[in-house]
Amino acid sequence: MSIVREPLLKLEKITKRFKSLTAVNGVNLEVASGEKLVIIGPSGSGKSTLLRSINLLEEIDEGTIRFEGVEVGYVTRHGKRHLDRPQAISTLRAEIGMVFQHFHLFPHMTVLGNVMEGPLTVQRKPTDEARSIATDMLAKVGLSDKSNVFPATLSGGQKQRVAIARALAMRPKLMLFDEPTSALDPELVGEVFDTIHTLADEGMTMIIVTHHMGFARELADRVIFMESGNFLAQGRPEELFSAAQGNERIKLFLNRLL
Repeated sequence: MSIVREPLLKLEKITKRFKSLTAVNGVNLEVASGEKLVIIGPSGSGKSTLLRSINLLEEIDEGTIRFEGVEVGYVTRHGKRHLDRPQAISTLRAEIGMVFQHFHLFPHMTVLGNVMEGPLTVQRKPTDEARSIATDMLAKVGLSDKSNVFPATLSGGQKQRVAIARALAMRPKLMLFDEPTSALDPELVGEVFDTIHTLADEGMTMIIVTHHMGFARELADRVIFMESGNFLAQGRPEELFSAAQGNERIKLFLNRLL
């Protein structure tokens, strides 16, 4: 008898509007534990808004978010939807880490201090434990030798790896990457992708928004093409990139990148 596993993340009819613009248009999505999902599509297609909605940085207008089978993020009071309590949202964000295009490191803190901050302030861990976690995460991203320097002394690739270590320090079950290499010089892209590959090899569940099609091909279990707030196509990389040759919209998009 086969066991049907609950998806780690399930989105149902997620809709996000900005005044007259519908940025995400009623999308449904299931992400299995351990899956590597890549979302591609033109700028303004809703990719980043969708990631920010999952992490509750954007408040959705309609739909439900389920994490480990439990509806999260919102409560209904007097017939109206409201964001959940700040403590509940912080707890969820500890389990759904997010890495942005621009690193958002604290410039007045050392690299070690940046990575320790989440365990210290959100999870209320003792200083020694937070330091141990941060040290381990910096080793994971290959930056043990930078723990006592400040972000201003780092390259863009190093800053992004610190941002990844900071998210990992919360021990998340899902990682969201919003175009993690778009702000980097081309020669620095590889070191960030190598770090993401290592996490993938370790079984981390992740959703990645990227314009790097080669990376999408080699890493993704599934690729989704998004445009105008909708999922136009999805499948395994080899399926989607092959089928795209018969879809003029996706073909045009890929030809501009490849």
